[in-house]
Amino acid sequence: MLKILLARLRQGRRTMAFPPRIPRHEVLPVRFRGRPVSTEAGGDRAVIDLGASLFSPEESAGGAGAVFGRDYAMAARTREGLRVGTGEVELARALERETRRLFGRSLRLRSVAAGSCNGCEAELVALGNIVFDLARFGVQFVASPRHADGLVVTGAVSRNMQEALAKTYDAMSDPRLVLAVGSCALSGGPFAGSPEVLGGVPPEIPVDLYVPGCPPHPLTLLDGLLRLLGRL
Repeated sequence: MLKILLARLRQGRRTMAFPPRIPRHEVLPVRFRGRPVSTEAGGDRAVIDLGASLFSPEESAGGAGAVFGRDYAMAARTREGLRVGTGEVELARALERETRRLFGRSLRLRSVAAGSCNGCEAELVALGNIVFDLARFGVQFVASPRHADGLVVTGAVSRNMQEALAKTYDAMSDPRLVLAVGSCALSGGPFAGSPEVLGGVPPEIPVDLYVPGCPPHPLTLLDGLLRLLGRL
């Protein structure tokens, strides 16, 4: 036990500061593909739909007038806010003051994997580890929608999960937040157009925060969520 305690003391603090003490585009490694950066000098800029992007190497070819940069801040309040000119993202705005007051300093989220590859869920799990430590901001995941203030939806929403998602949403009391996380939840991702999926969160469930990525980095979700809560 003494050896374990000594090793832990030598390791020091593992939780990263958030917001970071260095510029956002310097936090993650070079291989990270985040907010697009323009490769064109002036003129008409290409319009990129981050909500439908898979952030693949093929998409970063300069033909679209952009390459993926290293800035993780991309979450928006509206779906249209993700259809942007190169390098421009309408970052999430804070909720109305009264809504933020009702949530206080505590937010409970219920996650529904509505037909995904589990990539987004893995990143949600990572939010709870010692590095990102989502709980320090008063945000935690709960097992029951009746205990939740917000719903986190991942996956393209398969036909088999449509009813389960609707019942989970209906079981939550107002006010309630809805976060669409990942390209599948925003647009269907690689499954867009398939008759077996709805192509993302259905319109009858109003979304408050759109988090792009395939899957989104934990910092992308953390940044968007704290902006939504007015803490950035």
